Amino acid sequence: MPAIPSWLLEPLWDQFAALLPDRPVYDPAHPLGCHRPRIPDRVIFEKLVQVLRFGCSYVSIADCSCGATTIRERRNEWIKAGIFARLKQVALDAYDRIVGLILQDIIIDGCTGKAPGGGECAGRSPVDRGKQGMKRSSMTDGYGIPLDRVLAGANRHDSRLLAPTLDKLDELGPLPGDVTVHLDAGYDSGATRDELAARGMAGQIAHKGEKAPIQAGRRWPVERTNAWHNAFTRLQRCYERREEVIDAFCDLADAIITVRSLIRQAWTTHRWDTRPAHRR
Repeated sequence: MPAIPSWLLEPLWDQFAALLPDRPVYDPAHPLGCHRPRIPDRVIFEKLVQVLRFGCSYVSIADCSCGATTIRERRNEWIKAGIFARLKQVALDAYDRIVGLILQDIIIDGCTGKAPGGGECAGRSPVDRGKQGMKRSSMTDGYGIPLDRVLAGANRHDSRLLAPTLDKLDELGPLPGDVTVHLDAGYDSGATRDELAARGMAGQIAHKGEKAPIQAGRRWPVERTNAWHNAFTRLQRCYERREEVIDAFCDLADAIITVRSLIRQAWTTHRWDTRPAHRR
């Protein structure tokens, strides 16, 4: 079973390949001038997508095409070069250019997952009997397109992660003049309102003690995006211990979500007479 459909994998790989530096098939520094050829980057990329989607270990996904050590080494090489972060930014820029980001509404919410192996972003989860867990403070636009996130231990309160999450907006460039931040009742405090006021932002915050259906507001897109993220088993149950690796997988997941939303929305907004009625 493929990790993601071909109509989504192909454009992702085309852009990912464009970001990769040129590498020779054979190492020119080899003393004998020849040895086993370099494993194609496409093979490693598809293996990483499978690890992200299915949550399997590198050893389990390794086969005759490449080994687990090669997958990890190539992954680290791409992380050091910033390829995953650049892929996510390219996807976001394409979505903003074709469909348009709804930056008048910024939605932030925390999502807690499991981290059985511990690591730099793990902490005792108050909702999982004190087991190791990881929290993603996710930020989306008004439609639910993931903009960025902050990783922390599951024992960190959502409101404590609001400021570092909003700091990520600086990387998006200029924002509209009137930005409304939508938050759930976990952020209902004077410190949150002071933080938003200091940034010149309005806040639509649910009040503690009131039932959610009455004050649902526009927070539901980030809940849907959290569900999209949790569909990637590597993020829902994370065995990675290093923050930079988790960030890379999050960037890859964000790129997949953004490109998928772009294709689905552009299918109805950008049409021509001879365009087929279905993607396949």
